[in-house]
Amino acid sequence: MWRYLPLKVVGISAFMWVFFVAYFHLLRHPAFPVADMPLTALDHLIPFQPAALGAYLSLWFYVGITPGLMWSFRALVVHGLWAAGLCGVGLACFYFWPTAVPAAAFGAAGRPALALLQGVDAPGNACPSLHVATAMFSAVCLDPLLRRLKAPMALRWLNAGWFLAIAYSTLAIKQHVVVDVLAGALLGVAFAWASLRWRPGN
Repeated sequence: MWRYLPLKVVGISAFMWVFFVAYFHLLRHPAFPVADMPLTALDHLIPFQPAALGAYLSLWFYVGITPGLMWSFRALVVHGLWAAGLCGVGLACFYFWPTAVPAAAFGAAGRPALALLQGVDAPGNACPSLHVATAMFSAVCLDPLLRRLKAPMALRWLNAGWFLAIAYSTLAIKQHVVVDVLAGALLGVAFAWASLRWRPGN
């Protein structure tokens, strides 16, 4: 973690800043008519659970763990390029096919944190869910690092559980629907597989 720590902190922060500039621009200025995503039976079964907000927000710490554990400068840069490619594909989807989650049957009254989230990150840019895609990308890339570090199996299970909590939270706070989550998971797996196949040592 300490190796290249200033670079990691600044680099990850700058990456997120650039991403959010593009993300919120597309969210507020869609290039084409916005389509509502379809609801599945599972969407109707999952109740609104404001307590899941913590897991949802934890993504921004979670995605920094994998690059934080990397020893090689080259591996760090390559990981960042694959992550940028993933986000680029997601943003391209939002540009050419703007989507949104149908109006949810709940209010944020009395829940300041959720009201703030809904005010800042309206439930647009829905499919694929980049929240799920980046979490999946991080989870798959982190597991080989934990194995090489000979980390306890409990940490590998924690990694998987953390991903599942983040993915579920997107449904529980109604920021995404099941179709968004599945599309995001597939996008994340595709880029994680490619990054593990074509990469230098960590």
